[in-house]
Amino acid sequence: MSIPADDEAARRAGAILSIDLGAIAANWRGLRDAGRATGRPIDCAAVLKADAYGTGAAVVGPRLAAEGCRQFFVAHIDEGIALRRVLPEPPIYVLNGLLPGTEGDFVAHRLVPVLNHLGQLNAWRAAAQRFNQPLDAVVHLDTGLHRLGFSAEDAQVLINERGRLRGLRLALIMSHLVASEETSNPINGEQLSRFRTFVRAMPGAPTSLANSSGIFLGPDFHFDLLRPGAALYGINPLPGQANPMLSVVTLRAHILQTRRIDAFQTVGYGGAWRSARPSRIATIALGYADGYFRNLINRTQVHLAGRNVPVIGRISMDLVTIDVTDVPEAECQPGAMVEVLGPHLTPDDLADHARTNAYEVMTALGRRYHRAYVDGYADAAVEEAGETP
Repeated sequence: MSIPADDEAARRAGAILSIDLGAIAANWRGLRDAGRATGRPIDCAAVLKADAYGTGAAVVGPRLAAEGCRQFFVAHIDEGIALRRVLPEPPIYVLNGLLPGTEGDFVAHRLVPVLNHLGQLNAWRAAAQRFNQPLDAVVHLDTGLHRLGFSAEDAQVLINERGRLRGLRLALIMSHLVASEETSNPINGEQLSRFRTFVRAMPGAPTSLANSSGIFLGPDFHFDLLRPGAALYGINPLPGQANPMLSVVTLRAHILQTRRIDAFQTVGYGGAWRSARPSRIATIALGYADGYFRNLINRTQVHLAGRNVPVIGRISMDLVTIDVTDVPEAECQPGAMVEVLGPHLTPDDLADHARTNAYEVMTALGRRYHRAYVDGYADAAVEEAGETP
């Protein structure tokens, strides 16, 4: 199953991002089982957009397929084309829909567009006629997000004129929740009602409403297909509550250098941090070019030798400075590894410090990290080098 890690590449790397495929698979199983708890035959897809939220779609996709996942979502057509190379069989749905002139690419790579308005529907139906074959399609209904999807007016046109679907196989009817992480928000019930009304008028196709947080709104929101994304990768779908998902990523960076400074000395560009006492400062090998946000200045920490250690001064392009004054010198020598993300500081935690969300933390994970994959909580690693486990 696994490919031995390239130890030389790991030694050369400034930082190592470990991705637990076993945890992703376990998260998918847990979400699937939550949908099936009522005994209905509900399926569970996987959203792999943004390179599987920064974890590597070419590796994650086949692992989830081996686990039993049979349907996949991406955002862009190029993401779908890339995923098709490692997933030759299952349906791959493209959420952003049909850009003008891409119909042939969708057909060639057997991708299914999520149709967001009548114009896309008309273009896809014309493609079915041009290629002389029935084509699968997803109809996306806007029930309140007001971003993508059929408006109420366009939806009514489709209800009244079902012939507009001639030549197409309606593979799925879907919508997207506005505030599914807010369980008491009344918009959830309003969207559910609008979605049910449309589904009743368009019988016969599978239906999907619940994203990651939507799964936890209960069986009324589950319909035929669950569409988890963020929760697969360990992001908490229940903000303010204990995270029911397993942690997926651990990011560790090498210490490059340590130095002593006197009291009242500044560190980093602009002198944005000043020592209150004689201090020891360590510099670690990552920065904003790796997706470590500049606004984390003096607002977060890393974990080293059993301690939370403050990040100090401005975040540089390639470097971050930390105050290791209270860490034993033997534990913070050059070459030592510092936990930047992991069990002691999750993506949700770092997002709070950066005043953003964990989605941005995950999708910002830099390409300069050495990526190592573990599966099933084992120590065996696989190197991301265009190969899949």
